[in-house]
Amino acid sequence: MKYSVENEKDISPNPIRKIIHVDMDAFYASVEQLDHPEWKGKPLVVGGNAARGVIAAASYEARKYGVYSAMPSVLAARKCPQLIFAPARFDRYREISNQIREVFYEYTDLVEPLSLDEAFMDVTENKKGLKSAILIAKQIRQKIKERTGLNASAGVSYNKFLAKIASDLNKPNGQAVILPEEAEDFLEKLPIKKFFGIGKVTAEKMGSLGIHNGKDLKQFSLQYLTKKFGKSGIHYFNIVRGIHLSEVQPHRIRKSLSAENTFEKDLSELDELSSELKKIYEELIKRIKKSGIKGRTVTLKIKYSDFTQQTRSKTQEQYPDEQLIWEIAQELLNQEPFQNSIRLLGLGISNLNIIEEHQHFGEQLKIPFAG
Repeated sequence: MKYSVENEKDISPNPIRKIIHVDMDAFYASVEQLDHPEWKGKPLVVGGNAARGVIAAASYEARKYGVYSAMPSVLAARKCPQLIFAPARFDRYREISNQIREVFYEYTDLVEPLSLDEAFMDVTENKKGLKSAILIAKQIRQKIKERTGLNASAGVSYNKFLAKIASDLNKPNGQAVILPEEAEDFLEKLPIKKFFGIGKVTAEKMGSLGIHNGKDLKQFSLQYLTKKFGKSGIHYFNIVRGIHLSEVQPHRIRKSLSAENTFEKDLSELDELSSELKKIYEELIKRIKKSGIKGRTVTLKIKYSDFTQQTRSKTQEQYPDEQLIWEIAQELLNQEPFQNSIRLLGLGISNLNIIEEHQHFGEQLKIPFAG
């Protein structure tokens, strides 16, 4: 389904808002192909190896073989025997991500990053004084290409929900706009699994209720959806009608900070696990120092060989220092016997100081003045 990228009207009811969602095309894999020209045009994945691990990103050439992110690398290698496995280089990805964001800020300060490779922008009022969000999206994509050599796709609409969906319509290296008068008709035809924010489990539950696309969803009352899906039912009732009032948030609050590692082989011996946990802990401390963040809750993440997952947490009244974080990590590791051999460990902190600071100082006091 291709939607117009040429014509633009006021793409919002009241108030007029023009939102762009930019999403880099196969970002990690594209960076590897950029830095290794010999890999260009070949099926490539980032993360894992032919023996074990999980795919972090897949090039479009790899996707033709049915290889996608989050897939076990063993399965990916079976689907595509000539697959190239590139180790992840997050410092390099962050470097290019910063260059991309510099382009965004040339147009607006209302930038909400979702990850290293995608972001929302509100360009209703912009630094260039341009009226066309479509033109801005084109310029941004062109500048990203010129400065990084990478392709980006973009979606334009009057709210974040629709802009996010639109950015996926003409991928790769394309863009689309969904206008107000197009929105409800477009959403009625859209499969439920394509709705941004509706995951696999929710889509399956909706399917069991006879909800397979937007038109099906629209037949159900707010009361029924709330009964079946709780507060999310209100959200589903609104978005299928093109209503999504969430603003672009330029200062998103980080809720946690973590590091993790998938092992070359499954581990079951406590001394081996403790040794690997130490390495993960050291990486977490590096990230804590770099960010200046503190957290009162320490969480150990455990993924077993059968892909089941468990977390163990401990919360302190005060922010633990480096030594105490390590002691808590060891305590959580030894807390109880493991259910199976382990393929991944992760360690993180939450209940962060930046959240508390936002809660205390995030809202400006409203001082009444006499007229």
